[in-house]
Amino acid sequence: MELRHLKYFLKLAEELSFVRAADKLFISQPPLSRQIKELETEIGAQLFERNNKRVILTDAGKYYQKEIQELVQNLERINLTAKKISENKSGEFRIAYVSSTFSGHISKLLEFLSDKYPFVNFRLYEVPTVKQIAALEEGKIDFGIIRAPLYSSKIDSQLWFKDSFSIVFNRNKYNITAEEELEKLKEATFVFFNKDYAPYFYDVLLQICAQYGFVPKVVHESNNISSIIQLVKNGLGISIVPTAIMKNYNYPELEYVEIKRRFLFTHILLATPKGSQSEISKAAIQFLMQQKLENE
Repeated sequence: MELRHLKYFLKLAEELSFVRAADKLFISQPPLSRQIKELETEIGAQLFERNNKRVILTDAGKYYQKEIQELVQNLERINLTAKKISENKSGEFRIAYVSSTFSGHISKLLEFLSDKYPFVNFRLYEVPTVKQIAALEEGKIDFGIIRAPLYSSKIDSQLWFKDSFSIVFNRNKYNITAEEELEKLKEATFVFFNKDYAPYFYDVLLQICAQYGFVPKVVHESNNISSIIQLVKNGLGISIVPTAIMKNYNYPELEYVEIKRRFLFTHILLATPKGSQSEISKAAIQFLMQQKLENE
């Protein structure tokens, strides 16, 4: 069995027509028929039912199509990764982050990597965790900074740091001095991430407020931490955010009160496509872990 057999099979399974499939593969119909027959003989299963009027997949063919599509996609990703490893001092390196983790550390990371690999074009993207996971699995980004939980057998990850949550509010509009006072905010307006954009964060907000006996009134939603902080700064509501962001948004109008209950925390992960950690990825992880140690 050769790779061309699989590619011919996938094209025929897509087109369900020997004429159209052969045309798109730039071969004549007889060689295509022969290759498909060879494949069926080798695996010992009929993949297509065909007659003069139609071509359809058998049940075995449907199963084979699903599995082979994933196999070919993985092979293309492996080939691309091997090429990148071979060229790891030139080309393009794509880094993604979630908005609630962007900080001076990431700016310093780009500066460090640009100095170490001057011929690499580094691209930085703000992408929510769910979309980052899909992009990492497909090899569309090279390095991700995401929030747990992570459930994927196609991604390698390690803990960067553990973060708590804090109440953030405009000090001229609210007076909160301890986390226990959150229970007094049953009627307060909350500003938060959109549920579809950041489902994990939305669930955390509900969990935290439930601990204090109420369901939050989320009136304003945003897909960006900067917008959330701006709305809070303007007195349009309060929010609950990862504590680490206060380093970036330490405005005089704002006050932060950390929620110190031990089970209320979030893990920040450094993630790469499984088995394809390049020299640049290793350097990025080492740099960020060193930054963490220096700031503890």
